[in-house]
Amino acid sequence: MSVRHKVIIDADPGIGDAVAIALALMDPQLEVVALTSCAGLVSGEQAFRNLQTIISMVDPPLWPRLGWSNGNSFRVEDSPVFSGILSGHGESGLGDCKPIAAPLHQPTDSVKLMVELVKAHPGELTLLTLGPLTNVLGAFERSSEFLNELKQLRILGGSVSVGGDVTACAELNMLADPVAAKAILTSPANKTLLPLDTSHQFELSFDQYSQMGVDGYSRLGRLLNELIPFALRISRARLGREGILLPEVMAVASISHSELFEQRPMVCDVELTGELTRGMTVFDRRPVPHWKQNIEVLTEVDTAGVLDYMLRLIASSSVGE
Repeated sequence: MSVRHKVIIDADPGIGDAVAIALALMDPQLEVVALTSCAGLVSGEQAFRNLQTIISMVDPPLWPRLGWSNGNSFRVEDSPVFSGILSGHGESGLGDCKPIAAPLHQPTDSVKLMVELVKAHPGELTLLTLGPLTNVLGAFERSSEFLNELKQLRILGGSVSVGGDVTACAELNMLADPVAAKAILTSPANKTLLPLDTSHQFELSFDQYSQMGVDGYSRLGRLLNELIPFALRISRARLGREGILLPEVMAVASISHSELFEQRPMVCDVELTGELTRGMTVFDRRPVPHWKQNIEVLTEVDTAGVLDYMLRLIASSSVGE
């Protein structure tokens, strides 16, 4: 019998994050116990509103707890494109989807919620980070046992050898808070990294989406139809690309269906001071490494399996309503 994974997802939604979170909420292999907001692609406050919106639209059988955060969105330049990826995700970050504006009644801080949940369920929770690692460092600073009490830390970000997506060397989640990235990636925690080298292998095209048979009357279908077509149109207009990258979906799939991935131990650090390399994830790949291995890295993926994962969840959401 397959094991159901208890998961906290820390995110700064964006379209990719929103699609991944919606699928995670529908995945019978995952129990999403909390969604915590962080500042990154959008502000911390907007991230919280977007998480509220995703949960309300999907309306899963069990609603996860929500974590609030503040902080400004990360910006390098005004361009809607970062080295071949979209930074423009619509006014709120959710494409054509209008975020709800529900009043906040004693919102729980994301860091506080993380620490409370991990203390209550030591060794049981997987923390998946889809944005910068600011909240993870905050939780570790608040509780020295936080990382040790996680079952696993799964991190979307960085790159091994393909360079960056915001600057020539740095990936967005690492560059947005390189101090937190360095502290967490070099920590002794049980952690796995999904870098650009692997995550950018999964691309969803216009044709693939149209063939998915998304039921626009289902809750999940309505949300996806307000997210994915918007992203596809913007990708075509601004990048000349007939598809969108969905690394966040791959990150969720890597927890639910680890058999689709191969991984190997590596050693990683993060550059803080370089004028051109700040936020770069640096891996010691010398024939005789001088550094001690400190992280597992997902290196290969069955992209057809990830697409099939999406298809199954979309089909099941239509049947269930």
